[in-house]
Amino acid sequence: MTTFDTIIVGGGSAGSVLAHRLSARSAHQVLLLEAGQDTPHGKVPAEILDSYPGTAYLDPRFHWTELKVTTEVIPHNRPDAAPPPLRKYEQARVLGGGSSINGQLANRGAPTDYDEWAARGATGWGWNDVFPFFRKVERDMDYENEWHGRDGRIPVRRILPELWPEHAKAVAETFKASGFDFVPDQNAAWRDGYYPITISNAYERRVSAAIGYLDPGTRMRPNLTISTNTTVTGLLFEGARCVGVSARVGGRAQEFRAGEVILSSGAIHSPAHLLRAGIGPAGELRALGIDVRANLAGVGKRLMDHPAVAVAAFIRPHARIVHDWTRRHMYVALRYSSGLEGIPAGDMFLGVTNKTSWHAVGEQIGSFIISVYKTYSETGSVTLASADPLAEPAVAFNLLSDPRDLERLMDGVRRSAAWHLTPEMRAVTTDPFPASYSDKVRQVGLINRKNKWLTGAMARLLDGPQALRSFLIRKLIMEGFTLEGLLADEAQLEAFCRKAAVGVWHASCTCRMGAEDDPMAVTDPAGRVRGIEGLRVVDASIFPVVPCANTNFPVLMTAEKCAQAILDGR
Repeated sequence: MTTFDTIIVGGGSAGSVLAHRLSARSAHQVLLLEAGQDTPHGKVPAEILDSYPGTAYLDPRFHWTELKVTTEVIPHNRPDAAPPPLRKYEQARVLGGGSSINGQLANRGAPTDYDEWAARGATGWGWNDVFPFFRKVERDMDYENEWHGRDGRIPVRRILPELWPEHAKAVAETFKASGFDFVPDQNAAWRDGYYPITISNAYERRVSAAIGYLDPGTRMRPNLTISTNTTVTGLLFEGARCVGVSARVGGRAQEFRAGEVILSSGAIHSPAHLLRAGIGPAGELRALGIDVRANLAGVGKRLMDHPAVAVAAFIRPHARIVHDWTRRHMYVALRYSSGLEGIPAGDMFLGVTNKTSWHAVGEQIGSFIISVYKTYSETGSVTLASADPLAEPAVAFNLLSDPRDLERLMDGVRRSAAWHLTPEMRAVTTDPFPASYSDKVRQVGLINRKNKWLTGAMARLLDGPQALRSFLIRKLIMEGFTLEGLLADEAQLEAFCRKAAVGVWHASCTCRMGAEDDPMAVTDPAGRVRGIEGLRVVDASIFPVVPCANTNFPVLMTAEKCAQAILDGR
């Protein structure tokens, strides 16, 4: 049996970075294990390469298809209340992880986010500490200045305003008329304003972490082994030291040994691996018949995501995406401050989509996605439903458990409704309505002939008379709420936000870094699991708090920083 220096469990964004950086030292034997399929150069599925992400994030080939979560707050004071509904949560199961199916948004978050990390006990993770590693990740194709890297593995760029479709231009004019500044570069100085979205995309092709870091040259290294279609079923121990993993490779049971194991399976599956190994809250483990190896109360606790809802509208034909040189669906976004007392500036994010799905109806609908990016809801959890190593964990996000998050989401709906009534927006849209990412939307979003035919027929009707369009949107697209009703009734607006709020696939914080005296800290500032030797976690799990950003670039930064610490012997 080959013994490796490092085994990395999970070939997502963090795992791809770690495999590339650690194997750069030729004497360091690295094994990268990924449950999903490979994406080697020349054989990357077209759906992953696509600049439009909707073809990948709805494709079940690239998901943990059995993973279901709850997002609504569980009412502990109402034992007779119905449990929150289970929702599908598209977590990637493919090399490159989330970076292979996400929206390709490349942002960093606020400097105050990382200073808060340090204040919460993640020593050495303040803004000045992490900023060099953000620069190390990227190869900025537009800017060459002190804010950006030019030699990183992930190219980033922007589609500039003169190339935007009319809908996006009207949105920008609306924001400008509301007093917001145009910010050419969202990843320069942190300030409010509307901006061209920065994307991890070059020459109209996605650049995932696997594409950028596991390139042909990296794959040729004799000290790097990549094993895909490999599901890790357990961690192996000798006393308090983790010495390897058990796995199923193409359905066949195997064991792999290493000097150190790094979990990079994401904020849902990394804590599940720890819990199955007996690392976590002792009472919960004993209740499942799992022997306690390390009593760490924070494992799986304080799960966070960014809660979001949407206000959508029908886009008039002249304002839709009509060019064929890009498949992008988002061009412009707004960062704004809620103004709530004690909350840092730039706490809200509004992303504008110029189409909402791959099909004909999706090409007619645009939306304002309102997200609370500085969220305070920290009561989510990942627990084991059973000790079965192949069973998905139970995941409860408890979005909007903090009233400040609910208040800001409701305010965002009001703002978005008002913006849709401006002359600029009325010239390019009609029939604004509150939208939700429901199971019905998911079903219609599946790529198949039936949905293509149905949406094609519906699209032709929507492009017909105004009265018919309004009727169809009200009867077939809207789901129980009207914009007029939400604006007239606070209780109805709250009910909509609670029901429609979803996480935006930024699960974080379930194995948090923290100080030695923090009873909820799972890892130290180097990602090492407390009380266990030879085991680290390096992914969004270890964030002390979710930053004001799409999490892919913070994860890449985290992996770069941890890889450097490992190579430096820290």
